[in-house]
Amino acid sequence: MPATRQKLGYLEGWTSIVLNTLLFGVKYLAGSRIASVSMVADAWHTLSDTLTSVVVLVGFWIMAKPADDRHPFGHARAENIAAIVIGVLLAVVGALFGWESIRRLLERKAVAFSLFAILVFLASALLKEGLAQFAFWAGRKAGSQAVVADGWHHRSDAIASALIVAGAVLGRRLWWIDGALGVGVSLLIIWAAVDIVRGTSSLLLGEAPSEELRGAILDSVHKECPQVENVHHLHLHRYGHNLELTLHIRLPPTMTVGQSHEISHRIEERLRAELKLEPTVHIEPSDG
Repeated sequence: MPATRQKLGYLEGWTSIVLNTLLFGVKYLAGSRIASVSMVADAWHTLSDTLTSVVVLVGFWIMAKPADDRHPFGHARAENIAAIVIGVLLAVVGALFGWESIRRLLERKAVAFSLFAILVFLASALLKEGLAQFAFWAGRKAGSQAVVADGWHHRSDAIASALIVAGAVLGRRLWWIDGALGVGVSLLIIWAAVDIVRGTSSLLLGEAPSEELRGAILDSVHKECPQVENVHHLHLHRYGHNLELTLHIRLPPTMTVGQSHEISHRIEERLRAELKLEPTVHIEPSDG
Protein backbone atom coordinates (compact mmCIF):
# COMPACT_ATOMS: atom_id res chain seq x y z
CA MET A 1 0.00 0.00 0.00
CA PRO A 2 1.48 3.35 -0.98
CA ALA A 3 2.53 5.48 1.99
CA THR A 4 0.60 8.52 0.74
CA ARG A 5 -2.63 6.54 0.51
CA GLN A 6 -2.21 5.24 4.05
CA LYS A 7 -1.40 8.71 5.42
CA LEU A 8 -4.54 10.17 3.84
CA GLY A 9 -6.63 7.36 5.33
CA TYR A 10 -5.17 7.95 8.78
CA LEU A 11 -5.59 11.74 8.49
CA GLU A 12 -9.25 11.50 7.52
CA GLY A 13 -9.94 8.84 10.15
CA TRP A 14 -8.34 10.66 13.08
CA THR A 15 -9.84 14.03 12.10
CA SER A 16 -13.27 12.42 11.96
CA ILE A 17 -12.84 10.61 15.29
CA VAL A 18 -11.75 13.71 17.21
CA LEU A 19 -14.37 16.08 15.78
CA ASN A 20 -17.23 13.57 15.92
CA THR A 21 -16.48 12.64 19.52
CA LEU A 22 -16.49 16.31 20.55
CA LEU A 23 -19.68 16.93 18.56
CA PHE A 24 -21.36 13.92 20.17
CA GLY A 25 -20.68 15.30 23.66
CA VAL A 26 -21.98 18.78 22.87
CA LYS A 27 -25.04 17.53 20.94
CA TYR A 28 -25.92 14.96 23.60
CA LEU A 29 -25.69 17.65 26.29
CA ALA A 30 -27.87 20.05 24.29
CA GLY A 31 -30.48 17.39 23.54
CA SER A 32 -30.56 15.96 27.06
CA ARG A 33 -31.08 19.37 28.67
CA ILE A 34 -34.39 19.78 26.83
CA ALA A 35 -35.24 16.04 26.68
CA SER A 36 -35.34 16.04 22.86
CA VAL A 37 -35.42 12.51 21.48
CA SER A 38 -34.54 13.68 17.97
CA MET A 39 -31.47 15.60 19.17
CA VAL A 40 -30.25 12.76 21.39
CA ALA A 41 -30.77 10.31 18.52
CA ASP A 42 -28.79 12.57 16.18
CA ALA A 43 -26.01 12.77 18.79
CA TRP A 44 -25.73 8.98 18.71
CA HIS A 45 -25.80 9.16 14.92
CA THR A 46 -22.73 11.40 15.17
CA LEU A 47 -21.03 8.92 17.48
CA SER A 48 -21.76 6.18 14.95
CA ASP A 49 -19.69 8.18 12.47
CA THR A 50 -16.83 7.95 14.97
CA LEU A 51 -17.18 4.16 15.00
CA THR A 52 -17.20 4.10 11.21
CA SER A 53 -13.99 6.12 11.16
CA VAL A 54 -12.45 3.70 13.64
CA VAL A 55 -13.23 0.93 11.16
CA VAL A 56 -11.47 2.97 8.45
CA LEU A 57 -8.37 3.33 10.64
CA VAL A 58 -8.32 -0.33 11.63
CA GLY A 59 -8.85 -1.29 8.01
CA PHE A 60 -5.90 0.79 6.81
CA TRP A 61 -3.71 -0.62 9.61
CA ILE A 62 -4.60 -4.26 8.89
CA MET A 63 -4.50 -3.79 5.11
CA ALA A 64 -0.88 -2.62 5.46
CA LYS A 65 0.13 -5.97 6.94
CA PRO A 66 1.86 -8.22 4.41
CA ALA A 67 0.45 -11.55 3.29
CA ASP A 68 1.51 -14.62 5.26
CA ASP A 69 1.19 -18.39 5.04
CA ARG A 70 -2.34 -18.41 6.48
CA HIS A 71 -3.49 -15.37 4.52
CA PRO A 72 -1.81 -15.49 1.10
CA PHE A 73 -4.10 -12.76 -0.26
CA GLY A 74 -3.39 -10.32 2.57
CA HIS A 75 -5.62 -9.02 5.36
CA ALA A 76 -7.78 -6.41 3.63
CA ARG A 77 -11.09 -8.22 4.18
CA ALA A 78 -10.81 -7.68 7.96
CA GLU A 79 -12.20 -4.20 7.29
CA ASN A 80 -15.30 -5.74 5.69
CA ILE A 81 -15.92 -8.00 8.68
CA ALA A 82 -15.61 -5.10 11.12
CA ALA A 83 -17.93 -2.98 8.98
CA ILE A 84 -20.67 -5.63 9.19
CA VAL A 85 -20.39 -5.69 12.99
CA ILE A 86 -20.67 -1.88 13.10
CA GLY A 87 -23.65 -1.98 10.73
CA VAL A 88 -25.55 -4.41 12.98
CA LEU A 89 -24.87 -2.25 16.05
CA LEU A 90 -26.05 0.82 14.15
CA ALA A 91 -29.30 -0.92 13.25
CA VAL A 92 -29.94 -1.74 16.92
CA VAL A 93 -29.33 1.90 17.94
CA GLY A 94 -31.64 3.15 15.19
CA ALA A 95 -34.41 0.73 16.19
CA LEU A 96 -34.22 1.74 19.86
CA PHE A 97 -34.47 5.45 19.06
CA GLY A 98 -37.27 4.78 16.59
CA TRP A 99 -39.28 3.07 19.31
CA GLU A 100 -38.62 5.93 21.75
CA SER A 101 -39.75 8.46 19.13
CA ILE A 102 -42.96 6.55 18.41
CA ARG A 103 -43.69 6.32 22.14
CA ARG A 104 -43.24 10.07 22.45
CA LEU A 105 -45.72 10.64 19.62
CA LEU A 106 -48.26 8.29 21.24
CA GLU A 107 -47.91 10.14 24.56
CA ARG A 108 -48.18 13.51 22.74
CA LYS A 109 -45.06 14.91 24.40
CA ALA A 110 -43.85 18.29 23.17
CA VAL A 111 -40.36 19.80 23.51
CA ALA A 112 -39.37 23.44 23.92
CA PHE A 113 -36.19 23.86 21.86
CA SER A 114 -33.59 26.22 23.35
CA LEU A 115 -31.52 28.74 21.43
CA PHE A 116 -28.36 26.95 22.62
CA ALA A 117 -29.57 23.64 21.16
CA ILE A 118 -30.49 25.24 17.85
CA LEU A 119 -27.08 26.91 17.52
CA VAL A 120 -25.27 23.67 18.41
CA PHE A 121 -27.07 21.69 15.71
CA LEU A 122 -26.69 24.46 13.14
CA ALA A 123 -22.92 24.47 13.78
CA SER A 124 -22.94 20.67 13.58
CA ALA A 125 -24.62 20.71 10.16
CA LEU A 126 -21.99 23.09 8.77
CA LEU A 127 -19.04 21.25 10.35
CA LYS A 128 -20.21 17.81 9.20
CA GLU A 129 -20.66 19.01 5.62
CA GLY A 130 -17.10 20.34 5.80
CA LEU A 131 -15.93 16.92 7.03
CA ALA A 132 -17.82 15.27 4.18
CA GLN A 133 -16.08 17.45 1.60
CA PHE A 134 -12.69 16.66 3.17
CA ALA A 135 -13.41 12.91 3.15
CA PHE A 136 -14.53 13.03 -0.51
CA TRP A 137 -11.28 14.79 -1.44
CA ALA A 138 -9.08 12.42 0.58
CA GLY A 139 -10.94 9.35 -0.71
CA ARG A 140 -10.57 10.37 -4.36
CA LYS A 141 -6.89 11.23 -3.90
CA ALA A 142 -6.17 7.95 -2.07
CA GLY A 143 -8.40 5.85 -4.30
CA SER A 144 -10.22 4.52 -1.21
CA GLN A 145 -13.91 3.68 -1.33
CA ALA A 146 -13.89 3.28 2.47
CA VAL A 147 -12.89 6.92 2.97
CA VAL A 148 -15.45 8.11 0.40
CA ALA A 149 -18.13 6.07 2.20
CA ASP A 150 -17.09 7.74 5.46
CA GLY A 151 -17.76 11.06 3.74
CA TRP A 152 -21.32 10.00 2.95
CA HIS A 153 -21.85 9.21 6.64
CA HIS A 154 -20.72 12.74 7.49
CA ARG A 155 -23.13 14.15 4.92
CA SER A 156 -26.08 12.11 6.24
CA ASP A 157 -25.37 13.48 9.72
CA ALA A 158 -25.19 17.02 8.32
CA ILE A 159 -28.59 16.57 6.68
CA ALA A 160 -30.07 15.15 9.90
CA SER A 161 -28.77 18.11 11.94
CA ALA A 162 -30.12 20.58 9.37
CA LEU A 163 -33.56 18.92 9.51
CA ILE A 164 -33.56 19.16 13.30
CA VAL A 165 -32.73 22.87 13.13
CA ALA A 166 -35.64 23.38 10.74
CA GLY A 167 -37.89 21.35 13.05
CA ALA A 168 -36.78 23.31 16.09
CA VAL A 169 -37.85 26.55 14.44
CA LEU A 170 -41.28 25.02 13.78
CA GLY A 171 -41.41 23.22 17.13
CA ARG A 172 -43.14 26.06 18.94
CA ARG A 173 -46.28 25.52 16.87
CA LEU A 174 -46.10 21.78 16.19
CA TRP A 175 -46.03 19.60 19.32
CA TRP A 176 -45.26 16.44 17.33
CA ILE A 177 -42.21 17.74 15.50
CA ASP A 178 -39.62 16.28 17.92
CA GLY A 179 -41.09 12.78 17.79
CA ALA A 180 -41.48 12.92 14.02
CA LEU A 181 -37.88 14.07 13.56
CA GLY A 182 -36.76 11.34 15.95
CA VAL A 183 -38.42 8.76 13.70
CA GLY A 184 -36.78 10.35 10.66
CA VAL A 185 -33.30 10.33 12.20
CA SER A 186 -33.80 6.73 13.37
CA LEU A 187 -34.72 5.67 9.84
CA LEU A 188 -31.61 7.45 8.57
CA ILE A 189 -29.46 5.48 11.04
CA ILE A 190 -31.10 2.19 10.05
CA TRP A 191 -30.68 3.00 6.35
CA ALA A 192 -26.98 3.73 6.91
CA ALA A 193 -26.66 0.38 8.73
CA VAL A 194 -28.42 -1.53 5.95
CA ASP A 195 -26.24 0.19 3.34
CA ILE A 196 -23.06 -0.79 5.21
CA VAL A 197 -24.08 -4.43 5.70
CA ARG A 198 -25.49 -4.87 2.19
CA GLY A 199 -22.50 -3.32 0.41
CA THR A 200 -19.92 -5.11 2.52
CA SER A 201 -21.69 -8.48 2.34
CA SER A 202 -21.83 -8.20 -1.44
CA LEU A 203 -18.05 -7.77 -1.57
CA LEU A 204 -17.46 -10.72 0.74
CA LEU A 205 -19.82 -12.95 -1.25
CA GLY A 206 -18.03 -12.00 -4.46
CA GLU A 207 -19.18 -9.77 -7.30
CA ALA A 208 -18.93 -10.20 -11.04
CA PRO A 209 -16.68 -7.71 -12.87
CA SER A 210 -18.51 -4.57 -13.94
CA GLU A 211 -19.30 -4.14 -17.64
CA GLU A 212 -16.69 -1.38 -17.79
CA LEU A 213 -13.96 -3.56 -16.27
CA ARG A 214 -14.99 -6.56 -18.39
CA GLY A 215 -14.67 -4.45 -21.53
CA ALA A 216 -11.25 -3.18 -20.48
CA ILE A 217 -10.07 -6.76 -19.84
CA LEU A 218 -11.26 -8.00 -23.23
CA ASP A 219 -9.69 -5.00 -24.95
CA SER A 220 -6.31 -5.61 -23.30
CA VAL A 221 -6.35 -9.33 -24.13
CA HIS A 222 -7.15 -8.80 -27.82
CA LYS A 223 -4.61 -6.00 -28.19
CA GLU A 224 -1.87 -8.22 -26.78
CA CYS A 225 -2.90 -11.35 -28.67
CA PRO A 226 -5.35 -10.94 -31.59
CA GLN A 227 -5.42 -14.70 -32.21
CA VAL A 228 -7.30 -15.31 -28.96
CA GLU A 229 -10.66 -16.63 -30.12
CA ASN A 230 -12.64 -16.55 -26.92
CA VAL A 231 -12.30 -15.02 -23.44
CA HIS A 232 -14.61 -16.41 -20.79
CA HIS A 233 -14.95 -17.55 -17.19
CA LEU A 234 -13.92 -14.17 -15.75
CA HIS A 235 -13.81 -14.37 -11.94
CA LEU A 236 -12.84 -11.34 -9.86
CA HIS A 237 -11.88 -11.53 -6.19
CA ARG A 238 -11.49 -8.33 -4.17
CA TYR A 239 -9.16 -8.08 -1.19
CA GLY A 240 -9.44 -4.42 -0.28
CA HIS A 241 -7.40 -2.49 -2.83
CA ASN A 242 -6.05 -5.71 -4.39
CA LEU A 243 -7.88 -7.45 -7.22
CA GLU A 244 -7.30 -11.08 -8.19
CA LEU A 245 -8.60 -12.03 -11.66
CA THR A 246 -8.85 -15.45 -13.26
CA LEU A 247 -9.89 -15.88 -16.90
CA HIS A 248 -9.92 -18.58 -19.56
CA ILE A 249 -8.81 -18.01 -23.15
CA ARG A 250 -8.93 -20.29 -26.19
CA LEU A 251 -5.99 -20.61 -28.59
CA PRO A 252 -5.47 -22.69 -31.76
CA PRO A 253 -4.76 -26.34 -30.83
CA THR A 254 -1.74 -26.39 -33.16
CA MET A 255 0.22 -24.14 -30.78
CA THR A 256 2.91 -25.72 -28.66
CA VAL A 257 2.83 -25.59 -24.87
CA GLY A 258 5.72 -23.13 -24.96
CA GLN A 259 3.90 -20.78 -27.35
CA SER A 260 0.70 -20.90 -25.30
CA HIS A 261 2.61 -20.22 -22.09
CA GLU A 262 4.37 -17.22 -23.67
CA ILE A 263 1.04 -15.75 -24.78
CA SER A 264 -0.58 -16.24 -21.38
CA HIS A 265 2.44 -14.62 -19.71
CA ARG A 266 2.27 -11.58 -22.03
CA ILE A 267 -1.46 -11.19 -21.39
CA GLU A 268 -0.94 -11.38 -17.63
CA GLU A 269 1.80 -8.74 -17.78
CA ARG A 270 -0.38 -6.40 -19.84
CA LEU A 271 -3.40 -6.78 -17.56
CA ARG A 272 -1.20 -6.23 -14.52
CA ALA A 273 0.30 -3.04 -15.99
CA GLU A 274 -2.86 -1.52 -17.48
CA LEU A 275 -5.57 -2.50 -14.96
CA LYS A 276 -3.55 -2.81 -11.74
CA LEU A 277 -4.78 -6.30 -10.88
CA GLU A 278 -3.22 -9.71 -10.38
CA PRO A 279 -4.35 -12.00 -13.25
CA THR A 280 -4.15 -15.74 -13.81
CA VAL A 281 -4.77 -16.92 -17.38
CA HIS A 282 -5.94 -20.46 -18.12
CA ILE A 283 -5.36 -21.80 -21.65
CA GLU A 284 -7.90 -23.97 -23.52
CA PRO A 285 -7.73 -25.32 -27.09
CA SER A 286 -10.25 -23.86 -29.56
CA ASP A 287 -12.66 -26.13 -31.42
CA GLY A 288 -11.02 -25.42 -34.77
